[in-house]
Amino acid sequence: MAKPVITLNGLKLVIMLGMLVIILTGIRFAADIIVPFILALFIAVILNPLVQRMERLRLPRVVAITLLISVIVLGMVLLLAYLGTSLNELTRTLPQYRSSLAVPLQQLEPWLQRAGIGVSVEELLKYIDPNAAMSLVTGLLAQLSNAMSAIFLLLLTVVFMLLEVPQLPAKLQPLMSRPAEGMGAIQRAVDSVSRYLVLKTAISIITGLVVWGMLAALGVRFAFIWGLLAFALNYIPNIGSVLAALPPIAQVLVFNGFYDALIVLGGYLLVNLVFGNILEPRVMGRGLGLSTLVVFLSLIFWGWLLGPVGMLLSVPLTIIVKIALEQTEGGRSIALLLSDTGAR
Repeated sequence: MAKPVITLNGLKLVIMLGMLVIILTGIRFAADIIVPFILALFIAVILNPLVQRMERLRLPRVVAITLLISVIVLGMVLLLAYLGTSLNELTRTLPQYRSSLAVPLQQLEPWLQRAGIGVSVEELLKYIDPNAAMSLVTGLLAQLSNAMSAIFLLLLTVVFMLLEVPQLPAKLQPLMSRPAEGMGAIQRAVDSVSRYLVLKTAISIITGLVVWGMLAALGVRFAFIWGLLAFALNYIPNIGSVLAALPPIAQVLVFNGFYDALIVLGGYLLVNLVFGNILEPRVMGRGLGLSTLVVFLSLIFWGWLLGPVGMLLSVPLTIIVKIALEQTEGGRSIALLLSDTGAR
């Protein structure tokens, strides 16, 4: 009986897959250390073009970085103070939700019974516990106060990264076997990620401001919180805008009724249509080179590996992986699978 023969290529593939599993497992277990570093790295990528513009105005790099970080710290202090006040008000309001929720449920009960779904409003209200939501918001407030030290360390890391940028090419070139190609790939990755993050940040800020203004004009309470949520979740591709719309629509449904909730839903659909389907594709173009399926799968993968920050940064992280794969002979076929070439 002939024994199976393991080829050299098959053995290499098994070893590489084993190493990949070990590396991914290590990254997941060390996520508490890796995530702040990755977040600081991407913040530095966003801020570096601003620092370079300030340098063109004859400002020393140290002064430019100091001014920029000072403005960011001041803005964050004001933002966190206002956010803390809004969350405190939300905590005081939560006990009203249980009694207010009875009205829309009673209006919905005949519709459900006509559809053959037997639902008792009294039984449903027994399962609604506002204390759980209050505990969640209280936990958020505690994390907000504890986050100040983490934010300080994060910004300090960003400062050192920005100071190190001019020396990086001279340090990286001796480590590469082909410096010209290697530096070209790094520059291409930095340019792609920087362009994506800067444009995405600008569009997210505008989206958050528009949502805040829209909800404030409609008289929706906690409009600032929902605008901030729309800004943050807009970084998450495909599903971020949907997740950002759910809490304010649910709030309006409970406190204001079905028709007001429909108006808010229409406003969110209009914002997502204008910014997500018209403005963002026109501004960003098709320069990312990733297929739609890969963008969605990368959201799941990086979210599993790095948590919420991985979901926020799933697209730039995948761009970096794709460009890195393009530099190796064996990785080019995988990079081709990640690209949107077949869609053109």
